[in-house]
Amino acid sequence: MKIRRSLLCLYFIITFIGCNKNHNYTGAVSSGHPEATKIGIQVLENGGNAIDASIAVQLALAVCLPNAGNIGGGGFMICRMEDGQAYALDFREKAPKKAFKNMYLDDNNQIIDSLSTYGSLSVGIPGTIDGIFEAHKKLGSIDIDILFNYAIQLAEIGFPITKRQADKLNYYQQDFIKYNPKNNYLQNDKWQEYDTLKQLDLANTLKIIRDKGCDGFYKGEVAESIIETISENGIITLEDLEDYKSIWRNPINLNFSNYKLISMPPPSSGGIALSQLIMMLSNFDIDSISHNSVDYIHLLSEIEKRVYADRSIYLGDNDYFDVPTEKLLNFDYNKKRALEINTQYATPSNQISHGQLNYKESEETTHFSIIDKDGNAVSVTTTLNTNYGSKVFVNNRGFLLNNEMDDFSSKPGEPNTYGLIGSYANEIEPEKRMLSSMTPTIIEKNNNLFLVLGSPGGSTIITSVFQTILNLILFDMDIQSAVDMPRFHHQWKPDNIYIEKELYSDSLLQILSNMGHKIITRNNIGHVNAVVYENNITSVGADKRGDNFGLIVK
Repeated sequence: MKIRRSLLCLYFIITFIGCNKNHNYTGAVSSGHPEATKIGIQVLENGGNAIDASIAVQLALAVCLPNAGNIGGGGFMICRMEDGQAYALDFREKAPKKAFKNMYLDDNNQIIDSLSTYGSLSVGIPGTIDGIFEAHKKLGSIDIDILFNYAIQLAEIGFPITKRQADKLNYYQQDFIKYNPKNNYLQNDKWQEYDTLKQLDLANTLKIIRDKGCDGFYKGEVAESIIETISENGIITLEDLEDYKSIWRNPINLNFSNYKLISMPPPSSGGIALSQLIMMLSNFDIDSISHNSVDYIHLLSEIEKRVYADRSIYLGDNDYFDVPTEKLLNFDYNKKRALEINTQYATPSNQISHGQLNYKESEETTHFSIIDKDGNAVSVTTTLNTNYGSKVFVNNRGFLLNNEMDDFSSKPGEPNTYGLIGSYANEIEPEKRMLSSMTPTIIEKNNNLFLVLGSPGGSTIITSVFQTILNLILFDMDIQSAVDMPRFHHQWKPDNIYIEKELYSDSLLQILSNMGHKIITRNNIGHVNAVVYENNITSVGADKRGDNFGLIVK
């Protein structure tokens, strides 16, 4: 467990590692629901590549995981093709053209409760469908009609819901009733485990999109239904929908030791934040520190505070704000930040600010990881934002709309739903993409495909991915153990370490409290889905915290 040598050496040594071409890849899928994973495996077995499988899985999740899977939301995709070429697709939602900076504030400049999280005004322009067609156009290999048909059949025939799904559906019944006066989608007196969920209106919507292509969603009858549904309070227009486009961006890359990180750039904060976490940690020799020990939790929490402080000030949509990516990814800058850390005592968050760059102004999600027989790999994180998004179903179309407008900084310095603080870098502007914590990630080892992973979880996504990587690389865990291990999280403000109950103990609380930390326990932090390929062996890690399910092609 030589963390200092394994993480730091590359910044001083340039190495040349030859690629091993003797691969025997086995396809694998790990997603947030068994039905979606099975469909992904079917696509791979029927000759589709990883991108094809990712499209089918994403559409399936819109059917079988309605609280997070979606066609009315958006997300990010990182993919690495068998030749080593990597791509980043941004299909994040956008603010409507009529959006404006203070749209969620009252006359006293105070945030109006729930306006950015519930109902029609919370909805951003969806990006999922455009992202699906854009990914297929560039990298898909089989007819997209086939990929839609899996989800259509699943919606028509139905599937048995899990206990977790029944509990969630029952919990949100009053919201469904309140925000959907013209439909009764997912409304039931009492959902129970194994109840069959059929969604015929959603199936018909998917057929329209399949037959008419991207225009089947962004123009015509489906688009008109979206506008009609939100017409009373919403501000999205037909022009907003018609003008939406996903964007191919350059991935964030970080070389450390014999590994290469490939992750998402802004408007995702994931790639930059994950890189900063690794760079700061590389400045500490923690060979003698045990996994999830007091010293480990303290050190990672102090690093996380500083990374999230930078996130709050410097990150946003790079098309609207000049994100200082190169400076944030500068090793000397992150080393300076790391040297501020006292390894014995916590620094209160109100004494931590963003780093000085000499720079002038200019939780409900789902993730799936896939590799195919040729070594193509896809990591996709997609979301409606909170559970069931805005709680608004499109009338007669059977799908939910997101509440991603809450991911903007409604008021600089004020927390959003996940407690994240933002600045003018992430303020609301027309057609701007809101900042995200989604962190779809691929890691190479010795220039070869090694790890595909990501997680839902709002602000905890970044730290969930970070700790899973460390579990695998530094603590030599198998991927399922690395995914399942108890986690903790710090995001600068509020000044708390969130610790899963499985990790908590009275002695841990006492020692960390004496070091100056405030501890809060919670049930789950993240739901990681991962696939590992090493030594010609494919392994999947599907998080025990959810209904996650992983399969390998037989």
